Amino acid sequence: MTAVSIPDAVYHREGDTLVPTELARGPWSPDAQHGGPPAALLARAAETFQRVDGARVARLTIELLRPVPLVPLRVAARMVRPGRKVQLVEASLFADDLEVVRATALRLREQPLAMPEGILDPSRPEDGTTGDVAFERDWPVNFADAVEFRTVRGGPGGEPGPGTCWIRLRVPIVAGEEPTPLQRLAAAADFGNGISSPLGWERYTFVNPDLTIALHRAPAGEWIGLESRTWPDADGIGVADTALYDERGRVGRSVQTLLLDAR
Repeated sequence: MTAVSIPDAVYHREGDTLVPTELARGPWSPDAQHGGPPAALLARAAETFQRVDGARVARLTIELLRPVPLVPLRVAARMVRPGRKVQLVEASLFADDLEVVRATALRLREQPLAMPEGILDPSRPEDGTTGDVAFERDWPVNFADAVEFRTVRGGPGGEPGPGTCWIRLRVPIVAGEEPTPLQRLAAAADFGNGISSPLGWERYTFVNPDLTIALHRAPAGEWIGLESRTWPDADGIGVADTALYDERGRVGRSVQTLLLDAR
């Protein structure tokens, strides 16, 4: 990827809104956001809204209701189900008064529990190679410029088919804030369909109107690993299925439902 000058964050706070920089831009339209930045904003809302000590987000389901424009976004959240052990939080992003993305987060209480020896699997993908990803520089600055890729196989700009790579944010999601591991994971998970398409970018689009993340362990650190495979069908619908890792091992899984089209 040709070196370009990039902003210092994906969003800047301005009053009660979050103003996107060019880094929020997605791959399908120069005027719409990538799914990763809104996913990270909703993860941020899910883990901070009426925070309960000893509880964490175990599942985050994101519905991309419409293309998210490159305009200031307002975050709204509410507690749907309070509780000591189980909480359900809803969060939405609004462009002006139009709801563009909605999320439901399941938060569960954490409690130390003895496990039989050997039941916790520490395996993870190899580290991959560091270097520029082979994107064509005919697209404006976008979210791919906000992350660093370490490719194991396939991946963005690689051969079509299953892909495995590690992803790390180069800049904060919100200026002045250190991204949490959950925010890093939510931002990375939306790349699952992009690193695993068996159809190729040149002839097909594969937009995901949703993203569901289920976590059996809280993520840690900056690097998020994805092992992704896309399952397309001739009816124009597909699914991208991704195993998620941090540097300690597997943390969960994400699924994206895909709308397939010929270009």
